[in-house]
Amino acid sequence: MDSFFKSMMLKKLYDFFTSRVVYHLLFWLGLLFILTIIELLGSSQPFFFTLGNNLIRLFIFCIIVYFNIIYLIPRYLAKKKFLVYSALLVLSAIIITPLEELILYFKFVNVPEAQVTLLRDLNWSFMPNFFVAGSSTLFKIISDWVRHLREQQELQTQTMQSELRFLKSQINPHFLFNTLNNLYALTLKKSDKAPEIVVKLSEMMRYMLYECNERRVELSKEVNYLRNYLDLERLRQGEKVEIHFDMKGVVGNQKIAPLMFIPFLENSFKHGLNHHLSKGFVNIRLRVEKEMIHLFIENSKPRSLPKITHRRSGGIGLVNVRRRLDILYPGQYELNIRDQPDAYAVDLKIELD
Repeated sequence: MDSFFKSMMLKKLYDFFTSRVVYHLLFWLGLLFILTIIELLGSSQPFFFTLGNNLIRLFIFCIIVYFNIIYLIPRYLAKKKFLVYSALLVLSAIIITPLEELILYFKFVNVPEAQVTLLRDLNWSFMPNFFVAGSSTLFKIISDWVRHLREQQELQTQTMQSELRFLKSQINPHFLFNTLNNLYALTLKKSDKAPEIVVKLSEMMRYMLYECNERRVELSKEVNYLRNYLDLERLRQGEKVEIHFDMKGVVGNQKIAPLMFIPFLENSFKHGLNHHLSKGFVNIRLRVEKEMIHLFIENSKPRSLPKITHRRSGGIGLVNVRRRLDILYPGQYELNIRDQPDAYAVDLKIELD
C-alpha cells in the first residue's frame, strides 16, 4: 500500500512539473533570479529595488514572447512569410519598449541618476526585448523539431510493430495449414506416426502462440522449434528423403527474432521435395557464434516440375521473411539464394543484437 501511494505521488509530481504552465513559470522564475543576481553584483542598489526592476522587465519579456509564440509564429513564420515576420518582430520590440521605459521612469522618481541613465540609453533599450523575442523563436523552432522527430519515431515504431504483427500472422497460419494437410494425409492412412506428429505439433503451436509474441526470443527455443519441424518432416517423408541437420557452436543467451528461419525450411520441403518422384535431400547447417548466426539450407529439386493445373495457395513465406529481415535487422544481415536446375540453396547470415 505504501509503495502504491508513493508511486502515485511520484506520478502526480512528475505530471505537475512537466505540465506546460509549471515549466514556463519555472523558466521565468529562473530568469528573474539570474537577472537579479547579475545586476546586484555590479550595483549597490537594494535587493527589492533591483527585484522590482527585473519584475517589470520580465513582464515586458512575457508580453513580447507570448505575442511572438501565439500570434506571429503561427500566422507568419509557419506560413513562410519570413520578411513580414521579421519586420513585425522588430516592430513589436520597438513599440513595447517605450512602455517598459515609461514604467521604469516613474519607478525611478526618487532616483534621478537612474532616470538620467534610462533616458541616455533609450535608443538601444529595445535590443534586449528583440533578443529575447528572437530567442523564443529559436526555442520554438527547436522544440517543434524535437517534437516532430519524437512523433515521427513513435509513428514509425507503431507502423513497424503493426507490420511485424501482420507478417507473423501470415507466417503462422501458413505453416499450420501445410502441417495439418500432412497430418490429415497420415490419418487417412491410419498411420502409427500420427500421434507422434500431434505431440510435435502441439509443442510447436505452444511456441508460436505463447512465446513468439516478443520482439526477440531465446535462440535455444528457436533451434528446438527447427528440430521439432525436422522431426515432423522425417516422420512424414519416410525413407525417400535424406534430412541432415548439422549445428556447430554454443547456444547461450543469444536472442533472435521469432520464426525467422522456418519459412526457408518450409520452402525447401514444399517447393522442392514435394515434387520429387523418388529420393531427395535437405541439408541444413547452422553455425552459431556469440554475435553471428549463419544458416545454410540446400534441397534437391527435380529438373522439370510437374504441370500444375490449379492455383496453389501459399508462397508468401519468403516474401514476408525478407521484409521482416529489412525491418528487424537493417544492415545486419546477408541473404543469398541460389536457384540451380537440380538444387535450391539459401545462405543467411545475421548479426545478433
